[in-house]
Amino acid sequence: MDPINIIIGLNIFATLGANLSGAKKGLKSKITVAKEKPQSYLQKVPIMLSTVTLIVLIFSIFQVGTIAYTEEYNFLRIIALLAYLLFSWIQIWSYKTLGEQYSQEVLIFRTHKIVNKGLYRVIRHPQYLSQIVIDLGGAFATLSYVLLPLAIIQIPLLILRARFEEKLMEKHFKQEFIDYKKRTSFILPFPKL
Repeated sequence: MDPINIIIGLNIFATLGANLSGAKKGLKSKITVAKEKPQSYLQKVPIMLSTVTLIVLIFSIFQVGTIAYTEEYNFLRIIALLAYLLFSWIQIWSYKTLGEQYSQEVLIFRTHKIVNKGLYRVIRHPQYLSQIVIDLGGAFATLSYVLLPLAIIQIPLLILRARFEEKLMEKHFKQEFIDYKKRTSFILPFPKL
């Protein structure tokens, strides 16, 4: 088996435990009484697409749905692998930083607070940035012609979902969230001037 694919497979396995704890918190949000949980396709579609991209990535490490691995692609594959690895752990760090505020659904808990520590001091949606880089990195690292279009389709959905979250946060936190937005970037960590 290809060494890059072995590393991706090991990373999927290593991050599985952390991702399962996130899934448990997601289940908790289904049974916890939410202050507000708006209905939208943005509640389910991005999550389902993320699941599909993970399944496709797993097939891709076995070279199903990939182009042939040749020397000319090695540099691209290594850079993509490094981005994939880095951002898979940044994503876990992001939702661990959210702690009790984390949910797989867009909602406001009764005891909801704005989190402004860790990466959230700089950008408001490090999880979505991570998901985008993970999917694109995985597609280029495995040279998957199936994963790449899915990753590209997911980008606008994640941006729409982030905007949907922000409208809900602004509705509930008003000026506190507006002030937080002024201090931070949306998804990409551009410095505030």
